Amino acid sequence: MKRKRIWVGLLAIVVLLVLFFSALLLIVRLSGRPGSFPFGDKIAVVEIQGVITQSSRVIEEIHQHLSDEGVRAIILRIDSPGGGVGPSQEIYREVMKAREKKKVVTSMGAVAASGGYYVACASDLIVANPGTITGSIGVIMQFSNLEELLKKIGIKGVVLKSGEHKDMGSPFREMTPEEKRIMQETLDNVHQQFIRAVAEGRKLDQARVIPIADGRIMTGEQAKQLGLVDKMGNLQDAIDEATKLAGITGKPQILYPKKKFSLWELLIKEMASALIEVLNERGVELNYRLHFPTE
Repeated sequence: MKRKRIWVGLLAIVVLLVLFFSALLLIVRLSGRPGSFPFGDKIAVVEIQGVITQSSRVIEEIHQHLSDEGVRAIILRIDSPGGGVGPSQEIYREVMKAREKKKVVTSMGAVAASGGYYVACASDLIVANPGTITGSIGVIMQFSNLEELLKKIGIKGVVLKSGEHKDMGSPFREMTPEEKRIMQETLDNVHQQFIRAVAEGRKLDQARVIPIADGRIMTGEQAKQLGLVDKMGNLQDAIDEATKLAGITGKPQILYPKKKFSLWELLIKEMASALIEVLNERGVELNYRLHFPTE
């Protein structure tokens, strides 16, 4: 009987510990960061890191914070050289809509260039480090011509198509002058879309943006002089600016993205990135992306 009571007592202790840690985990998840409390005025941080290949995660996070009445402002922490035109434009549009409900501030990390800068332009305020690499307002599409290599190893490419220009950018042959003209017109149109987005988001005249929209990179300090960035500072400075813009009194709670690590997700992400690189090399995707040519 005594032994049974001991086991019952131990079981009760285990149950209480499980309930305690479950409640603690729930509080941590609601707060977005260990050690913070889920109530009161909050500022949410949305991270945009690496090459922009998709928009769903960022848009989902923005929508979650918009539906949380306690979140008074959103900070976009951008550390990206840019990426696909479509995903960059989708995020830009959602940020512009988010500005109608809450203040949005961008904090630039080491790099916020091309598509990364495109997204930043949609925010109410841009804060960059003096040495942040930004700008690169341009569009790039790359192709590989393997015709001569294939000839040397005895391989001949065969293409069947239903339209004259269906295989533009094929690695099996040189592009014709007409195909280059068509591609350039497409690039120029997307470039104009970028310029309009910068002018609209930054409230600048397009005539002021065009001279510096030639793909050049610049530091955060240079970008501020050109009107592309508002203030110099780090993430904490961006938080302080968001606090003032949102009219928050006192110290707000900061909601950071939940960190998840999955070996499977990491593997899938690496495979997807590798696929994007291959497609990009074949000219399948237009990119707002910082590009360093290699020898």
